[in-house]
Amino acid sequence: MPDTLATLPLSAIRVFEAAARLKSFTRAADELGMTQAAVSWQVKALERRLGQPLFRRLPREVAPTAAGERLARAATEAIGLLRTALADLTEADEGILSITTLQSLATQWLAPRLGAFQLAHPKIAVRLETAGRIVDLTREPFDLAIRSGDGDWPGLEAVYLYPANVTPLCAPALCEALGGLSHPGDLLSAPRVGLESDWAAWFAAAGVAAPGETAGTRLVADLQTIEVASALSGQAVALGSPVLYAAEIAQGRLVRPFEAAWDHGGGYWLAYPKERRRAAKIVAFREWLLGCIAADPVSEAYAATSPRASTRP
Repeated sequence: MPDTLATLPLSAIRVFEAAARLKSFTRAADELGMTQAAVSWQVKALERRLGQPLFRRLPREVAPTAAGERLARAATEAIGLLRTALADLTEADEGILSITTLQSLATQWLAPRLGAFQLAHPKIAVRLETAGRIVDLTREPFDLAIRSGDGDWPGLEAVYLYPANVTPLCAPALCEALGGLSHPGDLLSAPRVGLESDWAAWFAAAGVAAPGETAGTRLVADLQTIEVASALSGQAVALGSPVLYAAEIAQGRLVRPFEAAWDHGGGYWLAYPKERRRAAKIVAFREWLLGCIAADPVSEAYAATSPRASTRP
């Protein structure tokens, strides 16, 4: 008779989970620091004890059987819960909040406000990292992320913050030099920075039928902060977030000539592993962050008018 799950060795479950997730004994071996033969042996031993196959062996990979899929889901959840419990029991880990986010959002919005969070929670140190990739919060050593997208990330709970809208921004002197920019179509011949495809999307949102050939853009950068820096210097018009650059607009350093905005990414979200939603430091940061948005009239106004606002607790 097959053994019950209670009698199965945790090491075999760990090996099986990695092989099922990566669909490869070789990649599982690399991740776990084992040999491919050792992974294969552990899986075969597990299959013998359960009395049924867990994988279909294919030429270049392995594919879980129906039974393997069921066990893989349970194993991934169980290992995640164990990892969470161990992390929550580690005092040093609980004293450090690791955040990954976009550089533009970190520079323009989050970093200037983090001091207030640390004053309110002096026992929590913040480690902030900006990355040009989507960090896997279920596997990498980060507690939470603030990212743009649709909020649908497997294994994560996502709390909506505000839309990822962009709109033309420029220096007041350039706006005046361009005749005041009274109509969105005036930007067709204006010096611009940013991807031409993004501008085409904004022109469409503003109701302007852009011709095939326009004045073109002078600069394309991989960071919104670089493009808006060009706008701040008076060189060109850039597409930027009215939320991230609310201070510069309020100070008169940037002008927003038109209300029309283009949603280029669904929205900004706070995301963290579902099983960690009650971790004290995550709860503290979530409540503080939503409080910041509620206290910021620009952020709150955009969040409240979005159809996704109902996803906020």
